Amino acid sequence: MSSVDTTDPLDISLSAREIEIIQLVAEGLTNQEIADRLTISKRTVDNHVSNVFTKTGSKNRVALLNWSMDNGKICRDGFNCCALPDADPHEP
Repeated sequence: MSSVDTTDPLDISLSAREIEIIQLVAEGLTNQEIADRLTISKRTVDNHVSNVFTKTGSKNRVALLNWSMDNGKICRDGFNCCALPDADPHEP
C-alpha cells in the first residue's frame, strides 16, 4: 500500500491567513514569533500551522516549505518560484 498523497494541489484551498503563516514559517519564525508579529495568540498560530499540515499532507515545516515552493504558494530568493504571468508588453 502506498502512502503517497495523491491530492491535487490545485484542489487544496488555503486561506489568505494560512498563506501568510506559511510565508512567516519560510522566514524561519517560530510559532511564538509569528503570533507576536500578527498580534494573535500562539495557540491560534499552532492551529493554523496544524491545519496547513493537514491540508497539504506535510509532516513538518521543511516538508511544508517544499510543498509550498513546488506548488507556487511561496517564492524564495528567486529559486523555484512560481511562474507569474508576464505583463503584456503592449499595455502602458
